[in-house]
Parts: sequence; structure tokens; C-alpha cells
Amino acid sequence: MKYQFKNPIFITSATKAKDYPTMRTASGTEMDEIAVVGRSNVGKSSLLNHLFQQKDLVKTSSVPGKTQLINFFTLDNTLAFVDLPGYGYAKVPLSVRKKWGPMIEEYLTNRPRLKLILFLFDIRRVPTEEDCLFLDWMAKHDKAVILILTKVDKVTLNEKNANTRKILAAFNCDNLHHIHYSTTKNIGRKELIKILIDALNDESVNHDST
Repeated sequence: MKYQFKNPIFITSATKAKDYPTMRTASGTEMDEIAVVGRSNVGKSSLLNHLFQQKDLVKTSSVPGKTQLINFFTLDNTLAFVDLPGYGYAKVPLSVRKKWGPMIEEYLTNRPRLKLILFLFDIRRVPTEEDCLFLDWMAKHDKAVILILTKVDKVTLNEKNANTRKILAAFNCDNLHHIHYSTTKNIGRKELIKILIDALNDESVNHDST
């Protein structure tokens, strides 16, 4: 499968599995999906707009925790991206936060076409127990994860290197695939696309051989 990373289309929003769309390619096969997860205000919407080369396809907000739905997009009519609600923002009402965990877990656990998870993390932060548990959960459920360290334009080169080491050490995942990203400085897009294409092709080969 060839991916051009062009022609993004918003499909729908959902909160429950019964409302998830079935997205198919022109040949009728179900699209592989890439989920995007991370804390509120980590820059998920900005990254997706930058990756898609669109300004406003994915709605951004200055208010963390604003996105409370699972949003589905297609790219090139061959690949699907799924933007999940950000977790960990205390100012969101508790009743709303309680809904996010089961909503995210239901999607990540039961979506058969989910091939990759992009786990976004602000390079200026240190992982909390909540962050580590989230990554552990993905690993235990045998999900392929790529760590994307966002907002690297906000730190110096020395800070970037030192913070990266601290984050990987805190996650206890020295071999975790990771890249640095900045939407404002146009850093990371080409590298991310290459990693995604390689990972999807590897997944396709592994699937065909089983």
C-alpha cells in the first residue's frame, strides 16, 4: 500500500463503539487505523493539522480538555487517523473525566483495524505515574506505540537531549521508538511519515505471512 499523506477528510465523531464508522478503501477493504493519544494540551490537534498539511481540519482549542469525542479522519482514501480525547486535565469536571477512561479503553481494546498508537508527550514534562500506567497498559495489550516528543522548539538543544533521556528513563523504555516534533518549526513531519509507512508495511507483511 502506498501512502501520500494527502487529501484528509473528517469522517465523524463518536463516543461509543456502536457509532464508530467503518472506513473502506476504494477497493472495499477496511482501512488500517492510527490512533493519536496524549495528555490534554500536548498538541494532538496541531500535530494532526501539520501532518495533514491543513490549517483547520482538526479543531484546536486554547482550553485543555476541550476535545471530549473520538474523532475519525481518513487520508488518501487509504488510511484512517483517530484523535482520542486528551487525558489528565484536572479542571475538566470529574463526571466528564470518568467517561474518558472507559471511552479510550473501549476503542484501544476492541478496534480490530488499529495498527499503531502515536503517544504524544510534551518534552518539557516528566512522566507521572498516570503517564507510565498509560504506556504500560498499551504495552500489556500488545499495541505498537511510537512516542512523539512535542514542542521541542520550546527547549534548547541541550535541554532536548537531557529531557529525552529523562523521559525514556522514566518510562523505562530505552528501546521505545521516538521522534521529536515541532509544528511551529516544521520539525519531525518527514521522519514521522517514514516511520508510519515502514511500520504499516511491516504490519502488512506480518499479517500476510500468518
